[in-house]
Amino acid sequence: MMSLGLIIVIILLFMIATVWTLYIFKQEENKLKKYEKEGDTIENEMKRSLDYEKSSLKSNVPLQIWIYSITIVLSLAAFGIYLYFY
Repeated sequence: MMSLGLIIVIILLFMIATVWTLYIFKQEENKLKKYEKEGDTIENEMKRSLDYEKSSLKSNVPLQIWIYSITIVLSLAAFGIYLYFY
């Protein structure tokens, strides 16, 4: 019975991750369409690229480290629980 519960949780997490990824993809696609509509210049693209590069190291990398750390800890805990009960 425990393995059925784990399978359901894994399927739910997979579905949430998939929907979230598609949502973010759609947001980025809408941004690109907005830039194309406004007539984006190379200078604006370079400025956005440099700004993103600077802000990415300050915000995205620490966030990814937290996400991976939490995922690893929860995975090890789930594995430990599985080993304890079986």
